[in-house]
Amino acid sequence: MKLISTTFALMLMASGVVFAADKHAHGHEDKPLHGGLITEIKDVDYELVAKPDVLQLYVRDHGKPVDVSKATAKITLLSGGDKQEVELKPSADRLEAKGSFKVTPGTKAIAQVNLASKTATAKFVLK
Repeated sequence: MKLISTTFALMLMASGVVFAADKHAHGHEDKPLHGGLITEIKDVDYELVAKPDVLQLYVRDHGKPVDVSKATAKITLLSGGDKQEVELKPSADRLEAKGSFKVTPGTKAIAQVNLASKTATAKFVLK
């Protein structure tokens, strides 16, 4: 019995260390501003808003909007055995595509984003 409670205590301590390591110390919060999902890569936040008729990708660097007027992006949607690739175009303060998209819970979205000086791959799992 003592071995089980010691093991349980060690698991709790380890999970606390993992949780603490996940906290950010970069001066901005990773909260969605447009109701989407957030992924952070090297202090740049990528927010994906995925609806059945529109995909939108917002990009913020240290909390400030990034100029996406010359950016390109492609999103690959993976849902079950279905795969859909979508090109996003600049539209005001975001990258966007309109059409018909399978965006059910559990769908994986992989965004390949090319900004002026950076290329990044942002991954999302839709809820």
